[in-house]
Amino acid sequence: MLPAIRTDGLTKRYGRVLALDGLALEVERGEVFGFLGPNGAGKTTTIRLLLDLIRPTAGRASILGHDCQRESLAARAQVGYLPGDLRLYDGLTARQHVALAARLRGARPDWRWVGELAERLGLDLDRKAGALSRGNKQKVGILLALFARPPVLILDEPTSGLDPLVQHAVHELLVEEARRGTAVFFSSHVMSEVERVCSRVAVLHRGRLMRIDTVEGLRARAIRRVRVRFDGAVPPRAAFDLPGVTVRHFDAAGAEFEVRGDFDPLVKALAQGHVADLVAELPPLEDVVVQMYEEGSA
Repeated sequence: MLPAIRTDGLTKRYGRVLALDGLALEVERGEVFGFLGPNGAGKTTTIRLLLDLIRPTAGRASILGHDCQRESLAARAQVGYLPGDLRLYDGLTARQHVALAARLRGARPDWRWVGELAERLGLDLDRKAGALSRGNKQKVGILLALFARPPVLILDEPTSGLDPLVQHAVHELLVEEARRGTAVFFSSHVMSEVERVCSRVAVLHRGRLMRIDTVEGLRARAIRRVRVRFDGAVPPRAAFDLPGVTVRHFDAAGAEFEVRGDFDPLVKALAQGHVADLVAELPPLEDVVVQMYEEGSA
């Protein structure tokens, strides 16, 4: 089965500025794929290339097998898109925006589904966009991306400006659509939402792909902190001279370690004594990504 989104060596230069450098990734149908990176990393550039809003300097991209440049209309017909710089017609209501978008797609909207979406988002379909707050305008953008139930969703910072309850509703909708087989590709700065909904994550830095992995896989590569309390027998200090293990504190009462990589050697070393308590702290995804940025900039 063809991937929902594929890029091969996708590159974009603006004069001397290399905004995207040889991006290669695949997004499968039925997955929520997070696209992470600081401002200027190349996230929005990638999205604009996928939608043929700008042209690549080199490389190619496709959506469900349709080349994003040579078959631009066919590729975009598969997509529900929420831009990061959403613009609406002030004089139109959300309902009228949906009707207009449906005509442009050449399809009739399912008003029952539109009503369900509006209810879950807490959106009044009949208020004009000019009278809406930023958060409610964002809800209209989400509605316009989802109403046609396209096979691919491309969302740029989808929960920006939304309160926590609505953010939760959006997360639920994205997971539900993925279960239906929709590919959900979204950029975000909100690490907690990436942890909550994504099956895989790509980390971009200065236009280059640093890593693609599951959330669990990214965390497993990070430094974990381990605190141990001994009761009775204490392992010899030399037992912890292990690759990837840093001893931060050690005495007869307990110890603290930092572990990078395989956890098993530390567990085996601890088994030489009597462990009364052990706490291993998994770092939040935000710490993992910041650590990756720092290592990538070194």
